[in-house]
Order: sequence, then structure tokens, then C-alpha cells
Amino acid sequence: MIRSMTGFGRAQASVEGYNITVEIRSVNHRYFEFYAKIPRTYSFLEEKIKSTLSTGISRGKVECSVQIEATADESVVVSVNEPLARGYVDAIGSIAETFNLKDDLTALSLARFSDVLSITKAPVDEDALWKKVEPVIKEALNGFIAMRETEGAKLSKDVLSRGELILENVSYIEERSPETVKQYSEKLLERMRNVLGDTQIDEARILTEAAIYADKVAVAEETVRLRSHIDQLRTMLQSSEAVGRKLDFLVQEINREANTIGSKAQDVDIARRVIDIKAEVEKIREQIQNIE
Repeated sequence: MIRSMTGFGRAQASVEGYNITVEIRSVNHRYFEFYAKIPRTYSFLEEKIKSTLSTGISRGKVECSVQIEATADESVVVSVNEPLARGYVDAIGSIAETFNLKDDLTALSLARFSDVLSITKAPVDEDALWKKVEPVIKEALNGFIAMRETEGAKLSKDVLSRGELILENVSYIEERSPETVKQYSEKLLERMRNVLGDTQIDEARILTEAAIYADKVAVAEETVRLRSHIDQLRTMLQSSEAVGRKLDFLVQEINREANTIGSKAQDVDIARRVIDIKAEVEKIREQIQNIE
């Protein structure tokens, strides 16, 4: 199923002491470009998140926001700087002895000296945390993909309808093109009669001139290729793969055939139809810029 490159997905869960919220959003981009908004403490998750998202996203500028809130008391580690504490004890004992003071140092008073105690959070178990975050990432990704597919279905419907309008104009051109040759022959014959009067007209010459004109304005090859390109367009829009770049190339080919027909057209009605085709091609081009 065709997917749009714009999308949004959100998931939230409370898992074993953590509230985890994930939001994924994207806009158009030629390639897969990833940005993460993650608390610095958990920045080690970024590559895992990127790898997970890349399994379901081929193109687009993707931003993933992850909020992780610890709901339980986080473990802390209190460490004693023993060399420093010993230095304080020795120094205070020396002061007491030197100045004949009472040495009333206690453990509590020692602990109050700068840097004797240090408090740090317990290290995060990266694998354990990822097992909590990964399901939330995948849930948000599934919602994100679903939105992309919904938007993609709308884009596909619009592009197909414009393809049908192109084919209607192609059918008209195919019917009209032989008629222009016939009209040219009739006008040529009439002009020659006006110029030559009762003089015998060389019918073979008329036929030769008409054949030359017919070859010059013939667009059968171009209309056949246009029909083939529209068939390819339908096939690509039914694909489950990312076909945005292929569609972009195909639209260039459709436009090239329309330009060729326009350059050959010696008929006002055909020229108008070519303009209509090119207008639809441009609208298709705009739409496929949103397709993954």
C-alpha cells in the first residue's frame, strides 16, 4: 500500500517504575533522515530507536520524541572518599595535639566536610530499559504507519483520477490526429485548384504531400507510450514497496511524451489537449512529492 511521507504516531505506557511517552512525526525528504529528542541521561537509546524506525520507514525527515519519567525512587550510591576523610582526621588530631584542644571529632561532623561523601545515581541498565521502551516505540510506529497509509490512499486515489483524465485527452488526440491529416489534404487540394484553375491537378503529388505531413505530425508512438506509462503508474500505486522515486522518474517520462506531442501538433484542438495533459502531470508531480 502506498504511504504518504507525512505522518504522526503517539504511544504512552507505564512500565515497571517508568512513564514512557513516544511521539513520531515526519515531513517530506528525499531520504530517511532521523532526529531524536531524548533526555541526555538516556541518549544511549538513540541508535536503537533509529534502527527500529528504519524497519518501517524508508523516506522522510523523521523526528522522534521520547519522554522517560521514573515513577519509583531511583537508586542512589553514597560513596566515602576514604583518603580525604583520613586526611581530615589526621589534620584535626594534629590541631588538637598542637594547641592542646579537645579532639571531639565525630563521624557525623567528619561527613559534613566537603567532598568526604559523594552521591551518585545508580547506573542505568541499558538493556533492561530498552526492553521497556521498545514496545512503546513500536506501538507509536504502528500508529504512524497507519496514518501514512491512510494519507497514501488519498494521494493514490487523486493521482489515479488524474491519470484517467490524461488518458481521456490521449484518446481525443488519437481520434483527432488522423482527421488533421485529412483536413490538410483537403485544404491543399483546394488551394491548388484556386491557383491552377482548370489545369490538371497531380493527385499523386497531393498524396505525397499529405503523407509527408502525416509523418511530420504523427503522434501514435507518443500516445502508445503515454498509455504504457499510465499503466505503469497504476501498477506502482498498488505496490507495497516505497515507489516515490520511481514515480518521480515516471512522471518525467509522461511529461516528455506530452511535450513531444505538443511540438508536433499542428492543430489547435490537439494543442489545447496537450496543455490539459501537462496541467494534470504537474498536479501529479506535486502529489507524488508526498509519497514515500
